[in-house]
Amino acid sequence: MKIRTIFLLTLVASYSLLAHAEPNESTLCKAQGYPVGTARTWFMDPCVRVGSFSHHAEIPGIFGGVANVMQPAIAPLTLPKAVQEPAYHWKVGDQSSLTVDDYLRRQPAMALLVIKDGVIQVERYQFGRTAEHRFLSNSMAKTITAMAVGLALREGSIRSLDDHAEVYAPTLAGTLYGETSIRNLLRMSSGAQFDELYNGADDLARYGAAAHKGGAAAGAKVITTRHQPQGQLFNYASAETDMLALVMRGATGQTLSAYLETRLWQPMGAQTSGLWRAGADGLERASGNFNATAQDYARLGILFSNDGMRPDRPDLGEILPKDFLIEATDWRRHPEAFAPRKATPFYGYGYQVWTFPGTQRRFALLGVYGQSIFVDPAQKLVMVHLAANATAKSGQTNMGREVGSLWYGLVTHYGAW
Repeated sequence: MKIRTIFLLTLVASYSLLAHAEPNESTLCKAQGYPVGTARTWFMDPCVRVGSFSHHAEIPGIFGGVANVMQPAIAPLTLPKAVQEPAYHWKVGDQSSLTVDDYLRRQPAMALLVIKDGVIQVERYQFGRTAEHRFLSNSMAKTITAMAVGLALREGSIRSLDDHAEVYAPTLAGTLYGETSIRNLLRMSSGAQFDELYNGADDLARYGAAAHKGGAAAGAKVITTRHQPQGQLFNYASAETDMLALVMRGATGQTLSAYLETRLWQPMGAQTSGLWRAGADGLERASGNFNATAQDYARLGILFSNDGMRPDRPDLGEILPKDFLIEATDWRRHPEAFAPRKATPFYGYGYQVWTFPGTQRRFALLGVYGQSIFVDPAQKLVMVHLAANATAKSGQTNMGREVGSLWYGLVTHYGAW
């Protein structure tokens, strides 16, 4: 009897350990306490991915600069929490009735939040991360940069989206990007030959090496071939967002962080400071490199879902210009080449933001390795997903398919797609 009792207790303990195992925890180096990488290893090494993606702003030497700070609001937007998680279900392939727990067992998400009508329905963390950690945006920062352009357009600092970048950024004069319109930079349609493969040997690496030495304007000088007229086709190129940062500095005389602190971050009700990595010249690497808590990403998503207004402070008016925000996120406002299933096999592309197929306006901020904010304005539904995927492009693993299926399940829980 005693031996059997010991056996049963051991079996129960084994099942308990299995139940608490998190996806890829060995590859992500749980045994080493999810270490933080260096300026050379933080992006590519999976062993330091969790640690680096939640301490990115603190790693010395990245881009040769430090993190610019956006101070939080004095009175943050309150995020109440539902008493109980809704019974969300999703399916993928022939597997149905999957739950949020199933998703977290299957995918290396560091944080997952679902917000409906401004109320947190789900808030989960894995790999020892918490609500206090700031998570790396990767390319979600591109959409924040686009909103800065919209604000500058409203204020008149930028006169027209059809002005060439070099009008506001003289250091781009004579370069391919300098001769590209702001609108075409927003749509990533400069026509430049630019491959972004995240393999350390692509045009992104070539641009990045030049920009590290001499700033974004120096990086622009190595992109010299326009293989098609600007404005015709979408081609994803992170360098084009960095060009928008140069435009913004020239137009406003401020860095993105300084400009957006009092126009976006504080008015939207951020609870914690946002940190944006900059190069040695003090200019943010706007194509990514923003750091914020999961809850503050949720607040940003809530602002987007309310067409640029803070739901608890209508007296603040349009924090983000509504017309620009809708134009940026509605695929019908763009030429056919940028529509869903045209720009890519699934997504469309607006102004530095991904658009979903369908009659309802839905859009997403997406970053490599699984960072995303999904927004359904009609349902006031937001999902924040911060991850440590095995590959930069989520479509190269099953994360791309499964996070899309989860989002579909959330949307259809409340209505029709």
